[in-house]
Amino acid sequence: MRLKPFLPGIIWFTISCYLLAVPGDELPDTGFFDIPFFDKIVHFGMFFLLTFLFCYPYTLYYKSFSLWKKSAYKIAFIAICYGIAMEYVQKYFVMGRSFDLIDIVFDTLGCVSGVIGIQIVDKKIGPDRNRGRNQN
Repeated sequence: MRLKPFLPGIIWFTISCYLLAVPGDELPDTGFFDIPFFDKIVHFGMFFLLTFLFCYPYTLYYKSFSLWKKSAYKIAFIAICYGIAMEYVQKYFVMGRSFDLIDIVFDTLGCVSGVIGIQIVDKKIGPDRNRGRNQN
């Protein structure tokens, strides 16, 4: 497999590493943080996108989900482990941030939803990859 299809996932992984390792006092003080459970929504979205972006290239190489589902599950498992590891990084190495078990739950939900989302997108694209348009 080539590296190019994975670039969006790699870029998002780099951004997520930065966002999860930013010290608490350097986080912007905006009104978004006043929204209830905003932090959990962010964790869900970050890990949904991370899993989705790393799974998508496999849809380009394999014709059906049954062929690439092992890869999708491995990606989701690795992303969940990454989320757990980052919680420990926040606890022990980042000032002003703490370990939160609920963040891990939302990271996991985001990863599982990313695999489900890629299945939905793959089914809409169709087995012949024509996205439902007439390609005659």
